[in-house]
Amino acid sequence: MIADLAEHPGDRSSNGDSNALSIHQPGQSFAAARLAADCLVLYKIRPARVVALGEKIEIEVDGGQTKRVRPKDIALLHPGPLRRLSELTPCAGEPDEAWELLEGAATDLKELAELIYGDYTPSTAWAAWHLVAAGLYFEGSPEAIRPRAREAIERDRAERAAKAEAEASWASFLKRLAAARLEPEDRERLAEVERLANQQSEQSRILKALDYPETPQSAFRLLVKTGYWPAHHNPYPARNGVVVTDPDLPVAPVPDEERLDLTHLPAFAIDDEGNQDPDDAVSLDGERIWVHVADVAALVTPDSDMDREARARGANLYLPEGIVNMLPAGVTDQLGLGLQEISPALSFGVRCAEDGTLSDIEIRPTLVRVTRISYADAEPRLAEEPFAGLAAAAERYRARRKANGAAGIDLPEVSVRVQDGEVVIRPIERHDSRAMVTDLMLMAGEAAAGFCRAQGLPIPYATQPAPERIEQPRGMAAMYAYRRLFKPTRTAVEPAPHFGLGLDAYARATSPLRRYADLLVHQQLRAHLRGETPVDVEQITARAGEADQSGIAVRRTERLSNQHWKLVYLSRHTGWRGEGVVVEVGERKSTVLVPELALESRLRAKQGFALDQRVKLAVAEVDLPELDCRFRVKD
Repeated sequence: MIADLAEHPGDRSSNGDSNALSIHQPGQSFAAARLAADCLVLYKIRPARVVALGEKIEIEVDGGQTKRVRPKDIALLHPGPLRRLSELTPCAGEPDEAWELLEGAATDLKELAELIYGDYTPSTAWAAWHLVAAGLYFEGSPEAIRPRAREAIERDRAERAAKAEAEASWASFLKRLAAARLEPEDRERLAEVERLANQQSEQSRILKALDYPETPQSAFRLLVKTGYWPAHHNPYPARNGVVVTDPDLPVAPVPDEERLDLTHLPAFAIDDEGNQDPDDAVSLDGERIWVHVADVAALVTPDSDMDREARARGANLYLPEGIVNMLPAGVTDQLGLGLQEISPALSFGVRCAEDGTLSDIEIRPTLVRVTRISYADAEPRLAEEPFAGLAAAAERYRARRKANGAAGIDLPEVSVRVQDGEVVIRPIERHDSRAMVTDLMLMAGEAAAGFCRAQGLPIPYATQPAPERIEQPRGMAAMYAYRRLFKPTRTAVEPAPHFGLGLDAYARATSPLRRYADLLVHQQLRAHLRGETPVDVEQITARAGEADQSGIAVRRTERLSNQHWKLVYLSRHTGWRGEGVVVEVGERKSTVLVPELALESRLRAKQGFALDQRVKLAVAEVDLPELDCRFRVKD
């Protein structure tokens, strides 16, 4: 410590005063002062008054508390008398003149107090030491104080002024946050909260200062409260790290090549109303079924810039706010079926026998003339050709799949769209035309898998193992429970059954504009058909794996975004009333499915529920940051 207090009898003062100790600081008059009761000392960084001397020294600190300390733990500031610490009063004085007088010379606390305040008292001693401890003009110990260099003072003064200004600015910023009155410059500061809200960081100085939990949900609430985010902001694309803009890459024209001309066959791209990326169509040629698919691999070749970009994205991102494509818009413009008068396609031709098996598989680059219609438009035409023939084949094929254990799960689905700021939720109708198209697309996928398997052509197959028990559930609750038994579909380079579809081998091949796995299959097929060397199995594994990982983020973003906008819809319709179906019963909580919203929720209810029971519901609370909604049961 700065001063050493002698504890041995030989160090006592010569007049035999047992209530005083000498401070051993040779060569300094200040150091000759005697430590006694009621003197002012420095304890750590606080002033203290000596109460009594002994083997240990009893001191009084702020608040009247007393402590027993060792002599080396304190340093003398003034010999006193100081009866109580409250006698230390503020002192007015300017250090500049004292600093100029002392420039280049050392002094002690007594002389410094006299130079600045004109007197050496306990109050001026403490004020002078406080200036030394501040470290701007002076530095050192009570018995050896040195003026600091002018350059150092000017530098520190500027730094302290900047720090004080920053602290004042920070305090004002926090007040504006609390009042939800942001200035334009505040948005830059709130970027750290946004990073936490987007799960791109785990800490926030701002949330900590406001005593808010440092969680994405808490960050979401603050950003909405302050107006940084609108109340309906969707955070899930950013949280999952997905790209929300279309690729900006050049697209060359479709190359000329020999193609089978099928423009004489009526071909129909049957989709949901408003579909923007028609990549499949169907036609009937006698007993042969043709599934035409946009020939994306004609433009997107392996390892091209577009191929790598699509692989990194994995799939199109379908958000209620709009679609983010994995390929540049120019690809869809040229290859979307029915967007041009004549469309190039990769067509899968099959025959479907009475038992639903496929034969006579043919895969050809083609030219087709496609008419675009909706499922609703196709529905009344199922009794006329070619729809009747296609529907009959699809029905035979479906019967075969069901016989193989294909799951008959029919849970409610809805379309969620944000149009002009309004959330529009529409049920997806279970048209027979939709079921027909689904089975025709599955035919193409099975045909692609069978063809590649026979040719030894490596592709990513879609596989799914069987659940622990196999059943054909009836009723919404049974379907809900059965679906939860399913294991996820996986990608494999070796063909294996896909239980949910009831197929021994299957490859996704009908959506190359929307899914990279489909595009990869097309690239392999085109290479084989053109006599070129296809990508080997190791590269297929790596490329499919990369796309799968990106696809997981895409699907998660879509699911959470749909949930988000459903809750936005309910928050804007506080008087919503509807019906739920009990699909799971627990001891304290039950799960209900709201068909018109395709929304699950948990209910607390005193009365017991039965599976498939229909209950009337009203919205109790919507918590958008937590992505949660509570309903109450209406009588």
